[in-house]
Amino acid sequence: MDPYRRYDSGGYSPSGSNHYPNPAYPHNYPPPFPSQHPPQHPPPPQPPPNYGYEGYWVDPHLRPPYPPPPPQANYPPTQSSPAGWLSSASFPQGSYPYSHQESFHPDSSTHQYHHQTSDTCTQLSHSSSNLHHENDPQSGRLPNYSAQSPHVETNATSNPSTSASLYPLNNLMSEMRLSDNHRPLDSSSPGGSFHRPSLMPCQSCHSSDSSSPSFSSNQGSFSGNSFQYGQYSFNSNDSIISDSALAQNQIVPFDPSAKSLRVLLLHGTLDIWVYEAKNLPNMDLFTERLRQVFTKTPSGKLSTKIEESVSHQKVITSDPYVSISLSSAIVARTRVISNDQNPVWTQHFSILVAHNVAEISFIIKDSDFIGSQLIGAVEIPAERVMSGQRIENWYPVLGPNGKVCKAGAALKLAIQFFPVEYQALYRFGIGAGPAYSGVPNTYFPLRKGGKVTLYQDAHVPDNLLPSIKLDDGVTFKHGKCWQDISEAIVQARRLIYITGWSIYDKIKLVRGSSNSNVFHAGSTLGDLLKYKSQEGLRVLVLVWDDPTSKDVLGFQKEGLMQTHDEETRRFFKHSSVQVLLCPRSAGKRHSWVKQQEVGAIFTHHQKSVLVDSEAIGGRRKITAFVGGLDLCDGRFDTPEHHLFRTLGTVHKDDYHNPTFTAGIDSGGPREPWHDLHCRIDGPAAYDVLYNFEQRWTKAAKRHGLKKLKRWNDDALLQLDRLPEIIGISELNTFNDNDPETWHVQVFRSIDSGSVKGFPKDVKEAETRNLVYLKNLIVDMSIHTAYVEAIRSAQHFIYIENQYFIGSSYNWSAHKDIGANNMIPMELSLKIADKIRAHERFSVYVLIPMWPEGTPTSIAMQRILYWQGQTMQMMYETIFKALEEVGLEKTYHPQDYLNFFCLGNRDERDNNEAPSKSAVPENTPHARALKNRRFMIYVHSKGMIVDDEYVILGSANINQRSMEGSRDTEIAMGAYQPQYTWFKKREHPHGQVYGYRMSLWAEHLAVMEDCFQHPESLECVRRVRDLSENYWKQFSANEVTDMKGHFMKYPVKIEANGKVKPIPGCETFPDIGGNILGTLGTPAFIQENLTI
Repeated sequence: MDPYRRYDSGGYSPSGSNHYPNPAYPHNYPPPFPSQHPPQHPPPPQPPPNYGYEGYWVDPHLRPPYPPPPPQANYPPTQSSPAGWLSSASFPQGSYPYSHQESFHPDSSTHQYHHQTSDTCTQLSHSSSNLHHENDPQSGRLPNYSAQSPHVETNATSNPSTSASLYPLNNLMSEMRLSDNHRPLDSSSPGGSFHRPSLMPCQSCHSSDSSSPSFSSNQGSFSGNSFQYGQYSFNSNDSIISDSALAQNQIVPFDPSAKSLRVLLLHGTLDIWVYEAKNLPNMDLFTERLRQVFTKTPSGKLSTKIEESVSHQKVITSDPYVSISLSSAIVARTRVISNDQNPVWTQHFSILVAHNVAEISFIIKDSDFIGSQLIGAVEIPAERVMSGQRIENWYPVLGPNGKVCKAGAALKLAIQFFPVEYQALYRFGIGAGPAYSGVPNTYFPLRKGGKVTLYQDAHVPDNLLPSIKLDDGVTFKHGKCWQDISEAIVQARRLIYITGWSIYDKIKLVRGSSNSNVFHAGSTLGDLLKYKSQEGLRVLVLVWDDPTSKDVLGFQKEGLMQTHDEETRRFFKHSSVQVLLCPRSAGKRHSWVKQQEVGAIFTHHQKSVLVDSEAIGGRRKITAFVGGLDLCDGRFDTPEHHLFRTLGTVHKDDYHNPTFTAGIDSGGPREPWHDLHCRIDGPAAYDVLYNFEQRWTKAAKRHGLKKLKRWNDDALLQLDRLPEIIGISELNTFNDNDPETWHVQVFRSIDSGSVKGFPKDVKEAETRNLVYLKNLIVDMSIHTAYVEAIRSAQHFIYIENQYFIGSSYNWSAHKDIGANNMIPMELSLKIADKIRAHERFSVYVLIPMWPEGTPTSIAMQRILYWQGQTMQMMYETIFKALEEVGLEKTYHPQDYLNFFCLGNRDERDNNEAPSKSAVPENTPHARALKNRRFMIYVHSKGMIVDDEYVILGSANINQRSMEGSRDTEIAMGAYQPQYTWFKKREHPHGQVYGYRMSLWAEHLAVMEDCFQHPESLECVRRVRDLSENYWKQFSANEVTDMKGHFMKYPVKIEANGKVKPIPGCETFPDIGGNILGTLGTPAFIQENLTI
């Protein structure tokens, strides 16, 4: 039986299923947003994508001097084309991660200089220094080069360069890499410059077409291959490099008169094609020569077997792929082409960028069993890209010595840049009009006509929070998350599917005397699921398999993360509840090192509950719960967030505080827990179900010796065979004019190593908006959703997240650390743009006081250090924008951006449970008991934009959650079309507004009029004043009850944007540990663990 099934008669099943027509979706299930793969024949010049309204460009009068794409040459070449066939154009993308501390020029005697006076001859820069792999013994970085001198300036003696086409063994082994994370260049700040060798094209390589089209307008004119726009002049006859020229070494590696390259901000979208490469060197010569030695031995079993094993490939050669780099950030990778020196990738990338770069790097590597090995690189100046013109060309591939790595080695690329300020998608906010089709370039489309319920914390008691009035006489309803999940489970009739980072059978979803009348109020989650499975429901539980927890022959070992995965598996072992412990596995084609890293460090982090629920006409539909709450210990809490007073009641059997080793008998404090969650009804719930089915099918596949046993997993219900369950096309959805309707879109961070059903064909993957990264197919739409939402924001952004680390490529130091998610950079640029436009914009970020655990530990200190670097980068960007417009003495960076945390103090209560064991004196635990204070752990993963759009899910703002190939995540983005700025023409007061106000009522314990305008300076300063007062109360010697918990994050932000410790408060109260963290000793920490 096929584990996939259709949702309805029209069919809906993943790629590869008999019910799933490839590559298109059936008519009753709208396809994801299209992403065209490279055409087999040259397409006509196309305008930028049309996102509705006035098109991609906001206003013709605002258009920059960007010419239309020039006519494109035929690609790929026909069989009759000569070997030296070339196209006309040129291309950019990605900058290489190495510093420029030393200067280097290749030996000019091996090249001929070709000077060209025409303006159409573009100088193409490259850097040989970026391609070297040996560490600088002084700095710990890779050596860095520039074009300031024709000689290598180094203290060490340089070895003579060798031919790039014939790598000796020592070079080959020295260039072997275990990771793609190269050391970065310490690039200059925006507006700076640095020197590079520049490549001059061969004058004889240019061609013209007398039949080229022409046009003119009041903005400019286009004739043949040239374009005139005001003072700007462009020519489509970009530098073209012929195979013959390459073979004769006639490419000049540098121009002595070349000026320094400017560092420019690329903020927008890069449309990139990586087509093919020619004549790449064989990086596996050593392996091939060994094969030849063995196969030439006298005939025998060994030589025969070797010959048979390589009969399909007479020569062992490179397995090339291309990494695209901007500054120190790898932003894209092609797939690996096995055993090919003339690889054809034909891959398209639509890349969101917000990077200060001087050039874009295309780094070609050879994928090996252990890691990757450098072949060469192509680098193109950012200035070339800023024109907005589509450029396409062949470029020589330069080796580590700055010379063409092999005669004729070249890479064909194409690129076009679309600046963010000219994209209409970002000009009118979220959901601007009926033409808005959701976040583009994502796997799941925008689903209309649904319903969303928003939750804060696991439970909100009645009448605890103030009433919040919305538009149209509606009052915001404070939900009871775990109680609603419990009732949904009880009312299910066909299926209950649960995913989690941790699921604990012993927790109780419904607690407290006021809820004693709720059915199964006293039951544990495990008992409740067993009860429902005995009713005949299909109950499936998918839990991350913590590699540090073991249960072998009765020997049990609790995992480091204390997820209870083995306990939960044992509890359901002899029941009809099916539990799969799912390890985080890398793809089969990953290097051995990468496989070990993924399995040991990364996790399955999705949290969802799926049930069938009552629908119209007595039938059933799918309902999904998604967010940050795992169904495990330590998560149940209310907005009061007590430390001690509930230890004898609702937390009697649910004590959790990983900062201290002692348990509940010590008398507390417990670690309070704040989280965000949601319920989805409508079409988007079926996307969450589809995600579960993809993951379950992958996890249920047998491996190793288990493959020898015949087995077919049929755990997933085939819903198309259950007529009482409504298919997605049959749902009665809300009309857009209904004020209660929601539009919802599901996003993920996940790769083909964790799901079944991703297409293997690169073109089909692109039509599904999936990214082919080396050996993986990746869905990284959560990151896309965050970036698109920030770019669309017009007034303010409110974020709650467990972590806040990213955009390391723009840090002042540690640019190569790999925390490259763009969210912090996008927030900074949004504020900077608003400052330059003299408009108000505010960002509020709520994070934990410290990462869960012991803040003095090495790992936690490094996380805090990276967090501090992120803050520093953001505040400095804001200060520079204030300086540009002369407002640095009028406004403070904190008038635009503020960080907060949560904490609480409990006065002693006579009803508290007495402690049963003593805590050693003068320890962090003893001080926390004495001062009766502790942080409230912020585990939320959500963002609210302009009170009209909300993103909620399991994803943190760090590289683990956003990259797509690390932790697996799921999230949703939603808005009410009747409650947007575009629709209301004023501040909307719908459910999203009510949710944000409810959260602020919980955190601040007051409701003030200025809170209705969070973008205003009055609101920003009032919230900051309140938060500073709460911090003073938290850090004071006197113990007093805290009504509000919203505290300013305890760091000092100076007027110039510098982030420093507060004098006298450099460490966390009671617990210790530097608030801004310390770098520590890198040798003890795997960096991917902390970013």
